[in-house]
Amino acid sequence: MKLSTCIHRFFSQYLPRIRNMSNQTIKSYRDTIKILLPFAAKYHGIKIESLNVNHLTFDMILSFLDYLESERSNIIRTRNHRLAVIKALAQMILLMYPEHKELAERIRCIPQKRTQKNLVEYLSHEEVMKVFESVDFKRAEGFRDYTILNLLYDSGARASEIGALKLDYFDPENKTLSILGKGNRFRRVELWPKTVILLERYIKDFRNKSRQTYADRLFINQRGKALTRHGVYSLCKKHLYKTLSPKRLKNINPAHSFRHSCAIRMLNDGYSITDIKNQLGHENIKSTMIYLKINLVRKRQIQQDFIKHTQPAFTHNIELDKLLDWDNKDELLTWLDSL
Repeated sequence: MKLSTCIHRFFSQYLPRIRNMSNQTIKSYRDTIKILLPFAAKYHGIKIESLNVNHLTFDMILSFLDYLESERSNIIRTRNHRLAVIKALAQMILLMYPEHKELAERIRCIPQKRTQKNLVEYLSHEEVMKVFESVDFKRAEGFRDYTILNLLYDSGARASEIGALKLDYFDPENKTLSILGKGNRFRRVELWPKTVILLERYIKDFRNKSRQTYADRLFINQRGKALTRHGVYSLCKKHLYKTLSPKRLKNINPAHSFRHSCAIRMLNDGYSITDIKNQLGHENIKSTMIYLKINLVRKRQIQQDFIKHTQPAFTHNIELDKLLDWDNKDELLTWLDSL
């Protein structure tokens, strides 16, 4: 079977209809396949249109992964993402073309490369205020940038989520904003009164005239098109570089740092991990737990509260003291038998 037929079905049926993946995810998958196809053709010494499913060999894919790191200078995280795309393609082959089961299973068994996890860098409240103050309101897009920066810090939204916002996602009467996140999942967040006022003023007085295609989008760039995640990233980078030192900026993701800062602020304000998970749109609470690790002050307080809460039980419960006396195993076993 031709590989082109398989890939066409992958993007037209499997990803959007069976997996219900977002357009943003599908585009990122597309980028990987656009790199893979020329490499596979060159590896086998044939044209791209001559590739078939059997050309997705184990050795070719390993060579492709090495090529990504050595020739394209991809970091391990990017390399692992490309591998995940190929595994998704193998999963579809396994589902729709069971005659290629052995090939698909072997691809799916290729392990991801272990990588170091970067520190989660966030901005302090004082640093966020300085960034806000750096906005030049004399510039045409000044008020828009100020509104977006405040919205990022208030909502904890991703750059891509800010770019995808539509006008009707904003409900000024109830002071809420609906956000379309990963996996096409909506969440609704409450906004500060200040953020609501900024959004209302931006929409009324400062929103650029949009082209017909983007008439429903909330944030519009100077060309009348929807502001993209790259545009959000660029405006965050511009204002952070005006405010922070080069050393401080070294490990900071300009747009995502506001998301981390929002989580830390909520944690310090006493919000539960579940509240923060819902605010950020995490699918798994494990992704949210990282903020407990990086906020050392809050972590110490939780530990102290836990010790304070449990200490009386350990001190005054005689039966529990017996259970914790692991040196006397015979007595412990006898006690357990008596239960």
